[in-house]
Amino acid sequence: MMTAILDDRDDLRLVGARVYSDDKDGTDLGELLGRDPIGVVATTDVDAILGLDADCVLYTPRTAHVDDVCALLASGKNVATTAFMFHPRRMDQADRDRVLAACEKGRSSVHGSGINPGNLSGVLPLALSGMSRTIDKITLQERADWSVYESTGITFDNMAFGEPVDSISPTATDFLAFNSSIFTEQVWFLGDALNADLDEVTATVEAVAAQQDHQIFEHLLQAGTTAGQRWNWRGLRDGETLVEIETLWTVGNEYPGHWPKPRHGWTLTIEGDPSMQTHFVSLASFSRAASMEEHVRSANVATAMQVLNAVPAVCEAPPGFATSATLPLIRSGSGFTRRQP
Repeated sequence: MMTAILDDRDDLRLVGARVYSDDKDGTDLGELLGRDPIGVVATTDVDAILGLDADCVLYTPRTAHVDDVCALLASGKNVATTAFMFHPRRMDQADRDRVLAACEKGRSSVHGSGINPGNLSGVLPLALSGMSRTIDKITLQERADWSVYESTGITFDNMAFGEPVDSISPTATDFLAFNSSIFTEQVWFLGDALNADLDEVTATVEAVAAQQDHQIFEHLLQAGTTAGQRWNWRGLRDGETLVEIETLWTVGNEYPGHWPKPRHGWTLTIEGDPSMQTHFVSLASFSRAASMEEHVRSANVATAMQVLNAVPAVCEAPPGFATSATLPLIRSGSGFTRRQP
């Protein structure tokens, strides 16, 4: 996000950044990015961030905290986040009330989005629904192998790949429970936006063991430990699934034969009148040679840009929650703009 602001957005200005390690504290943001200093330093001091004169904060931690967001909102800063708050109507009521109170105090708004949850499981289904006469079922499938994803702290520490198969469940750890909750919110989001009148949203996961050892960067994923996770979040009405998000995630690229076999990426299917299907994949380029590292990074760029490009609309929104259903269409803030040499 910082490089995009510096290189592509003349309408936005970096005024600060919070870091979480002491070795980065006090370092110029330009130097953190491997470029010349820009005169803005990173800090671990939360009070320093709260004291900044900023219109909007991009909140993208590995583990999100409602307290953090409330403090930012109460200080008068709008918040755009990739971490949570995708569908506030289905948030915990106490948390929702706290966030709204902070928004009223700071006259600020908060918006959550990204890829999935986010654009592909929110904006895109709603956009396609504009061509629907009736809808019977919406399904979004995400298939990805995480073997080339360098953030092994997320893969192994948070998502628990490499752990015993019988230890994986939607409530096994705080992170897995949190991760499940944001997808659950997204199913509710589509159901509520499209009048599904859902009775409940369920969450299940099937963990599959590795057949052999796999070296994943500095981690050894051992045979017999979790190498595949198939998650399903289903929105039900009268026992029938109307909205479903399914994630088919592997590490080590052992794909179970009994799992569905969509193409890698995201496949959105709308059954109805008419029935529609679209497939999305994010790569560094379709026309030039690119490294695997670039291809993997492209999905992170897409996630970040979805909220960065939303900043002007979030700042203009009335105090409170600004969702993918209430904000105007978010488009590129730079588009085809010619970069300065």
